[in-house]
Amino acid sequence: MLSQSASIAKLIDYIDLQFVEATQLLYHSKGRLIVTGIGKSAIIAQKLVATFNSTGTPALFLHAAEAIHGDLGMVQTDDVVLCISKSGNSPEIKIVVPLIKRFGNKLIAITGNTTSFLAKESDYVLDTTVEAESCPLNLAPTNSTTAQLVMGDAMAICLMNMRNFTREDFAKYHPGGALGKKLLLQVKDLLENSLKPTVSPDTSIKKVIFEISEKRLGATAVVENEKVIGVITDGDIRRMLNENDTFAHLTAKDIMTKTPKMIQSTTMVVEALNILEDFSITQLIVSDNGAYQGIVHLHDILKEGIV
Repeated sequence: MLSQSASIAKLIDYIDLQFVEATQLLYHSKGRLIVTGIGKSAIIAQKLVATFNSTGTPALFLHAAEAIHGDLGMVQTDDVVLCISKSGNSPEIKIVVPLIKRFGNKLIAITGNTTSFLAKESDYVLDTTVEAESCPLNLAPTNSTTAQLVMGDAMAICLMNMRNFTREDFAKYHPGGALGKKLLLQVKDLLENSLKPTVSPDTSIKKVIFEISEKRLGATAVVENEKVIGVITDGDIRRMLNENDTFAHLTAKDIMTKTPKMIQSTTMVVEALNILEDFSITQLIVSDNGAYQGIVHLHDILKEGIV
């Protein structure tokens, strides 16, 4: 919505020294980030905890109402607390903030009311004031929660940059799903249970066809002295049949491609996919220092959800 877009755009005016110092505090902190809130702000807090954790800043969610019934025990000496509240004057906030201050923990506020109880009690205040909600009654938290979310995300991204957080670091926290596979999966991981179609240079074409059909990878490696010297694909078989009335006299070495595309088993699967796409082929020979490891097929990669 236009009003939400405008609220987000206005946040740039609130990125001030308080934001810088609060982010530096988190960067140098030896503890965790505890994010708390009540109502819709608590939901935003939960999302931000997920974002911080996945980008290298250890974080925990503390519900402001549950904090005063025992959950406050999760706050340790070196932890920094981030409290999110539009009004900054909610009853639960007024109870939990003095307790946090009594513990001696640093407190960062994300609030839309810079004169509120929360703002006055906090060490750092990140302003997320909005002119109005996009709700026609100006009641349901919409623009205000969007502003809270964006401000928190901005801190997380700044911390990523400060820590030189890389794609490899990101992959460590996202090992599952397509994203994790794209960043971590190597070709050897696809070969563990795969067949290794193999023929020798003197293998008859009939046996070559049987080998390709039996292993169902659409190709076979031609191996001599444990070294790959060529590859025969089902496309090579079709071309051979078109060009010859009989193939009884032919062997594997007569129709093989002598310079097959080969990769190492430690190659990232996403890189293998790029090679397949670049050369418009569906298989790659996998060879480590000349030793044949197997064949990786496009379908194997697609099954993993890597596209």
